[in-house]
Amino acid sequence: MEDSRCIENLIYCYAERIDSGDLEGVAELFRHGEIISPAHNVSRSGYDEVLKMYQLSCRLYEETGTPQTKHLTTNVIIELHDDGCTASARAYYTVIQATAALPLQPIISGRYRDRFQKVDGDWRFRSREMIVDLIGDCSAHLLYDSSGLA
Repeated sequence: MEDSRCIENLIYCYAERIDSGDLEGVAELFRHGEIISPAHNVSRSGYDEVLKMYQLSCRLYEETGTPQTKHLTTNVIIELHDDGCTASARAYYTVIQATAALPLQPIISGRYRDRFQKVDGDWRFRSREMIVDLIGDCSAHLLYDSSGLA
């Protein structure tokens, strides 16, 4: 598979794992990387820190074991670097959610700025910066007050 497709699959894998409630799987994507949140002025690195961050922030519903969200990732632009073992990407994200108490609606939208590294033939995340551009009602998704994110 070509490098850009492998990187694109990693980007979409994040959305698939978080929407299925697989927080351990999300953390595994960043075992050798970090997640940066400028809105919170924080960075979390490695499996344990990333897993803890998601466990403390992402509401999972007992009946489904998921956050009842869909992370839609669009406008993906991948840039392979000349060294053949690093790359960067940027993309838009929009998260929609519906619960028993919340009708289907977009709850947050923004951008990802990703960096990747190829190790032993496999691509992996080096970093993901999550930038919030628009925010709606995240109270059914997040375990903390999100009113100051945008």
